[in-house]
Amino acid sequence: MIIYIDMDGVLADYDKAFAEVKNHQPNVAYPQSLPQFFENLEPIDGAIDAFNALSQEHDVYILTAPSNRNPLSYTEKRLWVENHLGFEATERLIICSNKGLLKGGILIDDNIDGKGQESFEGQVLHFGSKQLSKWSDIIQKITVMHL
Repeated sequence: MIIYIDMDGVLADYDKAFAEVKNHQPNVAYPQSLPQFFENLEPIDGAIDAFNALSQEHDVYILTAPSNRNPLSYTEKRLWVENHLGFEATERLIICSNKGLLKGGILIDDNIDGKGQESFEGQVLHFGSKQLSKWSDIIQKITVMHL
């Protein structure tokens, strides 16, 4: 099965970094526009292990939208993947503004619309929702779905 995993807010802690910039530099309107913003994101708890575990049984890709506020986001996201998931994972990185264009079974995303998630042909698992608030919930849900 093909599984797509969003990067910002699912693999990488976008919200924490955004809040830290706003706290230290409140005049910065778009923290994501700062150089190295994406490259320096911390992994979300359990994300690296979950990516590796799912990759052993499924065809897993990282599906992330670029930041229109930061043209360096393409490179920075690529570097983040290599630094946290390894060089081989960079071949599984897809940067696309409309996630609904891709074909697959599951999309794990922290948003259920706005970047084409609403037209994704498979099932969208809403990471961070009440039922799927952490990576162990996602792994359990996928396991139950495919028993």
